[in-house]
Amino acid sequence: MGCESETIELLRETGHKMTPQRMMILTSLRHAPGHLTAAAIFERVKAAYPYVDISTVYRTLAVLKDMHLIAETDMGVGDATFEWVGAERHHHLICRTCNSVTQLDHRYLVEVGSRIAQDLGFRADLDHFAIFGLCAACQRELADP
Repeated sequence: MGCESETIELLRETGHKMTPQRMMILTSLRHAPGHLTAAAIFERVKAAYPYVDISTVYRTLAVLKDMHLIAETDMGVGDATFEWVGAERHHHLICRTCNSVTQLDHRYLVEVGSRIAQDLGFRADLDHFAIFGLCAACQRELADP
């Protein structure tokens, strides 16, 4: 079964219809090389299907986010961005100086979530984070006068 077929089946199992517009939105997200804004997704879909409405994009993104198939993240570019995550959770380290982005495995935040639950009795949603700071190269550059 192809990746789109799996997603169609997941949507149907949760009572959601698969429309051509939703399919194009899913395909845009699944095959994007990284994060996309809602506006970028809208433009991609509109190029193939000019009758799509931006509200359809936002509603579909909300459904996919509720299903934990996509993640919404503030990557520091102004608008929220969306990325297909499926079952693989990950996060991002973003350098405030050079803007490099490094993917961070979810295992680093599993312990944080466990500690929060244990210490505070709070179950945190740690699905997708952008953590800002300085990369090793920029730290070295700042240290060397």
